[in-house]
Amino acid sequence: MMSISEAPTVASQSPSHSRSSEPPRVDVLGIGLSAVDMSMAVDRIATWIETREPNFVTVSGVHGVMESVRDESLRRIHNQAGMVTPDGMPMVWLAKRAGQRHVTRVYGPDLMLETLQAGLSRQWKHYFYGGKEGIADELRDRLRERFPGLIVVGTECPPFRALTEEEDQAVCDRIAASGADIVWVGLSTPKQERWMAAHVGRIGAPVAIGVGAAFDFHTGKVKQAPRWMQANGLEWLFRLYQEPKRLWRRYLRNNPAFVTALLMKRLRLRRFGSIDDR
Repeated sequence: MMSISEAPTVASQSPSHSRSSEPPRVDVLGIGLSAVDMSMAVDRIATWIETREPNFVTVSGVHGVMESVRDESLRRIHNQAGMVTPDGMPMVWLAKRAGQRHVTRVYGPDLMLETLQAGLSRQWKHYFYGGKEGIADELRDRLRERFPGLIVVGTECPPFRALTEEEDQAVCDRIAASGADIVWVGLSTPKQERWMAAHVGRIGAPVAIGVGAAFDFHTGKVKQAPRWMQANGLEWLFRLYQEPKRLWRRYLRNNPAFVTALLMKRLRLRRFGSIDDR
């Protein structure tokens, strides 16, 4: 895959109240991918919590990038995020090709575990928002067993429909009243990205992190791919084997399109959006 792509450009963000210490971003088809490894990502989250600075985090792989290529509003949401972590190995390979050799995969389920561990001694408060009925409660119980002393101040599984304005405001009020430091959002892409962008600054918590299938993985509802498959960019194949009816369209649509888009960019047959568009 990487042999057909040119090295993505790297941009440093202009200073602002929320981006002054932000790592450079790698331009991947118009998405500003944060040049981070796991420890850098956790440290950045810790800074936001300490300063009470509202931000949200997207964890992005091929699926998220291609959805953003097709949808200008979603691309802007990614570029508005405080951090866009390299969730898939193609994102890591592209970042390294751009000269960011330190970048490693910052996979949503792993970011969740690393952040929970880092927050134990600091008494960070967590809120789980998403999943099917009962999943958030089960996630809370399982993670409390795994991380004794973990502070979970709320769980919520929203209905699979648009909320009314009154219902949405009630959600914001409940999260704000809980005193949460981090809201973990498991609504899948692109719904979770849209939710975070619409609610940042409204929920009281300084950090919202979209982790997609992490709720299902950490409750054991869905099995994770072996580490060797993850490290070699083959997790999609494992997930397709597990959930063919749900995922075949996603992978058939996005994976070839991603390679094609990289080729079109290299040959200058198509221009993609700017990572400065927010």
